[in-house]
Amino acid sequence: MSDREPNSNRLLPSVGFVVTLVCIVPAVWSVAVSSFVRCRSHSTQHVCINNLRQIRSGKEQAAMARNWTNGVDCDIPSNAAVVNSYIKGNTFPECPVGKCRYCDRRDRPWWRGRPEPGKYTYGVIGENPTCSFSGRTIHKLKDG
Repeated sequence: MSDREPNSNRLLPSVGFVVTLVCIVPAVWSVAVSSFVRCRSHSTQHVCINNLRQIRSGKEQAAMARNWTNGVDCDIPSNAAVVNSYIKGNTFPECPVGKCRYCDRRDRPWWRGRPEPGKYTYGVIGENPTCSFSGRTIHKLKDG
């Protein structure tokens, strides 16, 4: 017979491991995922606002080059093409919201898919361009 005491707490390390997996890991995971989603949401907002700045700058440059006055509509396709020529790449910028799988989904259930992207409206000379997206984050240029 052996002089050792019987090991009665043999299961304790495995129970502690299970408690860690069941309780602590999901809590840490939920905090990390919510931070990631919020970060992505704000980054798409910043990209959209930067696109609006580029459109505003293109409108100002086109107005100076073509001698347009306040009130000239830039949503007319021919005027929009002139404005786009002053934007890097000579392209029509797109709101990035519909491209992000995880952004702006707090108000949308998972089965409804991605949110619809915003559409840019150039507007008239003298006013800021706008984005039609309405969600948790505001896609709007500040005056100035």
